[in-house]
Amino acid sequence: MTAKVTLPELEQYLARAADLLRGSIDQADFKAYIFPLMFFKRISDVYREEFEQALEESGGDHEFAAFAENHRFAIPDGNLWADVRKKTENIGTALQTAFREIEKANPETLYGIFGNANWTNKDKLPDRKLADLIEHFSTKTLSNANVGPDVFGNAYEYLIKRFADQSNKKAGEYYTPRSVVRLLVNILDPQEGESVYDPACGTGGMLIEVIEHVKEAGGSPKTLWGKLYGQEKVLATSAIARMNLLLHGVEDFKVVREDTLRRPAFYRGSRLARFDNVVANPPFSLKAWGDVEWASDPWGRNQLGGVPPKGYADWAWVQHMLTSADPNTGRVAVVLPHGALFRPGAEARIRTHVLKAKKVEAVIGLAPNLFYGTGLAACVLILRHQRPADQASKVLFINGEDLMKKGRNQNTLEPEHAKALFDAYRGFADVEGRAHVADLAEVEGNDFNLNIPLYVAPADTGERITLVDALANLEAAHERARQSRVALEAELAKWGLSA
Repeated sequence: MTAKVTLPELEQYLARAADLLRGSIDQADFKAYIFPLMFFKRISDVYREEFEQALEESGGDHEFAAFAENHRFAIPDGNLWADVRKKTENIGTALQTAFREIEKANPETLYGIFGNANWTNKDKLPDRKLADLIEHFSTKTLSNANVGPDVFGNAYEYLIKRFADQSNKKAGEYYTPRSVVRLLVNILDPQEGESVYDPACGTGGMLIEVIEHVKEAGGSPKTLWGKLYGQEKVLATSAIARMNLLLHGVEDFKVVREDTLRRPAFYRGSRLARFDNVVANPPFSLKAWGDVEWASDPWGRNQLGGVPPKGYADWAWVQHMLTSADPNTGRVAVVLPHGALFRPGAEARIRTHVLKAKKVEAVIGLAPNLFYGTGLAACVLILRHQRPADQASKVLFINGEDLMKKGRNQNTLEPEHAKALFDAYRGFADVEGRAHVADLAEVEGNDFNLNIPLYVAPADTGERITLVDALANLEAAHERARQSRVALEAELAKWGLSA
């Protein structure tokens, strides 16, 4: 009997697989290759495991063991991992063929899941390199008996974070730090049997965290099956989200690859589908997001204060999420750039509309440089359709700009920081230097500007920045300015201009 694989062993095994790609593929693209291989190995080993079990139950009936009823996924003859492993030439073609055949055999669950990486490019992936990768993956059996869904799912999350750390800037498109995800989910507090929707789901971290939240509260995650929904614009990322959920043992969910703002995937008749929990970390200040179409939006999202500006989609996400929240039970948690709290013009009109409708429950300021790809500070907006009568005309402001652990390249929100924010949210009361409850008259007195320092500034702890830190900050600022200038010059060059 093969020994169970532990989480550290599995993490090391997956990290080694990624290392084997080094030199051939840009590390920002590792995920497009490693995740499909890992998923292929897993479902092949589980298929073999199911086959052996059915063989034993039937007294050796091979025909019975191959019945679709005995397998979670169908794998057509000649397309198992072991079949590809036998190949010594054109391995990329063999892999691509196996992926497409498996997708075709499971159109409802696996269509498009292996993504669109170019496996047949022998300049990047010669047979020798692919053979090394396949032999490495073959050193362990990834059956359910050897690696439970929880362990496998956690290892998968480890790999997502590893790739995010390595590609930093690009990772902002698909990865939200898990401490922030946990904070959002704890605030929404999804219950057994409730529906959950992430309209910018990235790699599916929010949906996975909801399952963990219900489990930790003593509930059954299976009550969420069929009630987890996600939409993601990027093909490879949406495929990773689906793999993530499947590898965590989730049996029924919907993740759709499509542009949420232009073509929302979930609706009933002429209105958007409605969910108990709506949570997302959408891309910050998206440009050219579809403002022209929004002016005549068939889903009525523009009725929440009008059309956001062309260069900033932040409030379009808020409008979409509020419209997608159930009018009775719906609550929303969304990560936004700070600018969304105070920019004038169209955004101010929408902000005013949503505030007057008494939907904004809390505004939580986060520390700077917590997210990949941006050094800016972000905030979390909490909205609810139905609020307690004694809080309905009030907004809770929480200033968490000091709650972080400083890092060389990136700061982190540690568990104690997330707890401090959560405690302040749950308390819904004034806390010097941390939180303030403002009534709508006070917010109106600030022209419905939600900029957090207008309401609560961090307490002066007497701590002063050191000369070393100041010089480090200055150096980092110079580097960001240099990168911005390079990007600007590149854009101008496209138009035949110079800075």
